[in-house]
Amino acid sequence: MKSMTPLSLVVLLSACSGAPMTAAGEPGEFPAQPLLSLSSMSGALRVDVRTSPQPPMRGSQSAQLTITDSSGARVNGLSLNVLPWMPVMGHGTSVVPTTVETSPGVYTIDNVYFSMPGLWALRTTISPPMGQPTGATASSDYVEPQFDIP
Repeated sequence: MKSMTPLSLVVLLSACSGAPMTAAGEPGEFPAQPLLSLSSMSGALRVDVRTSPQPPMRGSQSAQLTITDSSGARVNGLSLNVLPWMPVMGHGTSVVPTTVETSPGVYTIDNVYFSMPGLWALRTTISPPMGQPTGATASSDYVEPQFDIP
């Protein structure tokens, strides 16, 4: 019997692992050009969306949201609650994404998991910084970027 090289063994084991496949590339690298640009529900915020990989695909990936106000200034210190959601199937995933502000007004969302092909949305509630006074100017906002996953 012919013995396996360490590389052959790694390839064989990774093929049998059942883990979702993702595109090649370093995690957390985002292209300069946004995949999507959209306004928040209130119209007060503009959100540029980048993904890694871009475009997103089935499996686990990251997203980056750059949030600016009506003057184009980045809005920092926000709290984002992100839920990957498949509208046609009426469900999300069991994987909970994590969000970190990586620079002023730039929010990286890791562990975004799309479990099957089809239309997916990132249901994103945007809350003002903690300590802000309550009232109309400090209320939460909402944005829902959508992706067609092959």
